[in-house]
Amino acid sequence: MAPLTPRRWRPWHRLAAIAATTLLTSGAGMPRAWGAIAATSPARTTVDARSAIANRRFGPQFCPDDLAPALDAIVGRSQFATAAWGIEVYPLLEGRSLYIYNAQRLLIPASNIKLMTTAAAIQTIREQSPDGLWNFRDDLNLVNRNSNNARADEILRGIGGQSRVRLALAPLGVDPNTYIQADGSGLSRNNQAQPAAFVALLKGMYETVATGLFYESLPVGGVNGTLRNRFQGTAAQGKVRAKTVTLNGVRALSG
Repeated sequence: MAPLTPRRWRPWHRLAAIAATTLLTSGAGMPRAWGAIAATSPARTTVDARSAIANRRFGPQFCPDDLAPALDAIVGRSQFATAAWGIEVYPLLEGRSLYIYNAQRLLIPASNIKLMTTAAAIQTIREQSPDGLWNFRDDLNLVNRNSNNARADEILRGIGGQSRVRLALAPLGVDPNTYIQADGSGLSRNNQAQPAAFVALLKGMYETVATGLFYESLPVGGVNGTLRNRFQGTAAQGKVRAKTVTLNGVRALSG
């Protein structure tokens, strides 16, 4: 493939909000957790004012004021009684969080750690060999969109390991005390991170010249990559760009 012509990627003006959510649980029924968020076949629960909001689709007319009670109702469902949640929803245009639930809680991020690996790689390549950044696109898509674990670990080693990630992400506003990185892929259960760390990362990357390169590498809900089977038939299909995970007992989504 011919190298991409170096250029400044256009800002994503239509990107309305970024969010990071992690669910760690040992209880049964966990695969339905993200079905609830994605508004597909919610579990049967007692219908009250809050669950009625949570059970309806997040359609075009969904009011931001409904977000907190809707998410509270999902978090409070009985099938998630043993779950540990961490959530933050931050709209870029407003500059404040719309919803926070244990956003400073350290949880296992699984494959979401790839966002840190690839963001640090972008920053490192920009500093050391700016022209090489455009040749990094295929690796970036392989890791973020298709969640290739082996390549993610190779990239981490190639840029200088975890210490280099901390140095590269700190200028973006990611506090090194908000995460513990054990590998590049997220396979290790020794990885820990706060949802707030991913919100800070996504905010920071949004402001860089490589914003398009980074965000275009994320799977699109209901369209491609690891999100091709998620959000189908909802208002979010084709609009959500996010990194998801597959790890026993863990569900997370950041994007």
